[in-house]
Amino acid sequence: MNQPIAPYGGTLVSLIDPARGDALRQEALSLPSLDLDWQQQCELEMLMSGAYSPLTGFMTQAQCARVDAERQLDDGTFWPLPITLSSPQKNAAELKPGDRVALRDGEGFMLAVLSVSDVWQDGARWHLGGAIEGAALPPHPDFASLRATPAELRALFARRGWGRVVAWQARQPMHRAQFEFCLKSAIENEANLLLHPQVGGDITDAPAYFGLVRSFLAVRDRFPSASTQLSLLPSPPREASALALLLRAIVARNYGCSLLIAGGEHLSDGTCRRGEDLTQTHAELPIAEWADRIGVQLIAYPRMVYVEDRAEHLPEFDAPAGARLLTLSGEEFHRRMRAGLKIPDWYSFPEVLAELHRQSPPRERQGFTVFFTGLSGSGKSTLARALTARLMEMGGRSVTLLDGDIVRRHLSSELGFSKAHRDINVRRIGFVASEITKNRGIAICAPIAPYRQTRRDVRAMIEAVGGFVEIHVATPIETCESRDRKGLYAKARAGLIPEFTGVSDPYEIPEKPELAIDTTDLGIDEAVQQLLLKLEHEGYLR
Repeated sequence: MNQPIAPYGGTLVSLIDPARGDALRQEALSLPSLDLDWQQQCELEMLMSGAYSPLTGFMTQAQCARVDAERQLDDGTFWPLPITLSSPQKNAAELKPGDRVALRDGEGFMLAVLSVSDVWQDGARWHLGGAIEGAALPPHPDFASLRATPAELRALFARRGWGRVVAWQARQPMHRAQFEFCLKSAIENEANLLLHPQVGGDITDAPAYFGLVRSFLAVRDRFPSASTQLSLLPSPPREASALALLLRAIVARNYGCSLLIAGGEHLSDGTCRRGEDLTQTHAELPIAEWADRIGVQLIAYPRMVYVEDRAEHLPEFDAPAGARLLTLSGEEFHRRMRAGLKIPDWYSFPEVLAELHRQSPPRERQGFTVFFTGLSGSGKSTLARALTARLMEMGGRSVTLLDGDIVRRHLSSELGFSKAHRDINVRRIGFVASEITKNRGIAICAPIAPYRQTRRDVRAMIEAVGGFVEIHVATPIETCESRDRKGLYAKARAGLIPEFTGVSDPYEIPEKPELAIDTTDLGIDEAVQQLLLKLEHEGYLR
């Protein structure tokens, strides 16, 4: 009977002993704790499940140095990258070799106990090395039926008689070119196929994560069911490199795969990562030799083109001379998706595109935030209220006004007006706006928001889930003072109000707002019309 390839190092490690679980949880009650972020939880899960076999814990400083210098573990086994536990938490600095520390998720769920054998500092972060005793894998309430440990997948492969398995690990949806190449690779190598999308990431980025998994569920039915398996890989994201690819090869072997397709994903800049490019870029590294030491055959994804006459995707070097070749860059694909334009049938499958449209709808169906910023008295609140009214009048989506004074009264009533407190207030507004935007609503914000870095951070938070339109209400301070019905500027200049923006505290002018408006001689209706035209131009309104 065919059996999957042996684990890397000969033995599949499992760091969870069910018989020790209760004792570890009881011991953890009296131990110091470290709360792990999502990326640390991914690394811990890969360790405990055996995906990083033969590792039995996080590396010490000396072990990391040896891996960096020699690409070897202590026993001489090839290993491409350090696997560490780093933490900025203050209590990490108080640990010392010989201590035991409970590793928990963000909700306090106890995952493992680390026996500390090394502690060292690198910049603002502390690094801990030592053996791991696992109590439980991180809980995943989503797609439970698609999650399998290396041991579980290996047992499944053995039951199905799968000796040779080729792995497709990806962080991007699969389109026709990748589909055809995976199918062809499996057939030519007389292997079965494991679709193993990498889903280790921040679950708060829900649209991208769920959209990726649903796209693989959609395309799975196009593969032969007798020779294809779909499972989720909880590995954390890493910058693409030859060494990261070799770590993926080790992971593939531990899951029972003897072949790994390298490349094939579209990147954020619109280019396509190809396996052949990777080997050329890192020609100075003995990639093929190291892959042989791992025992996994790398299949380089080539530049694929669509040959219209044959109605199939082929490597460019296999395309018939004189044939009509079609390509669509990743950048053009994403542009068409954003604009709601047609994607050619030869490029992708309708069911995959449907899932991606659900994940990232065209701009006119996305949520977005309009973020007004400017001095007190500049007209921010007036414009925000008027724009809110016009958008509600138009209908179609929910609109929420997050005015600075209203938010302070209901969300930030305990805060003062120091720089730190104003920063907290704006970030709270940004968080609420991001939740509204993520759920396809419209958030209208009108804080003073005087600091550039805070505004940058809010923009990044919101642009991760939808649209962000910054409006600088650039009314001069002289006009703002002349409108001051509460006499705040006069009190600030008399020293009665400390840290008042524009007087005793700076207002940092926005660098590249989507629109700047001076309301000195501009009527409300005219200003709102400018705002609506801008939103139409950006594609948020139709």
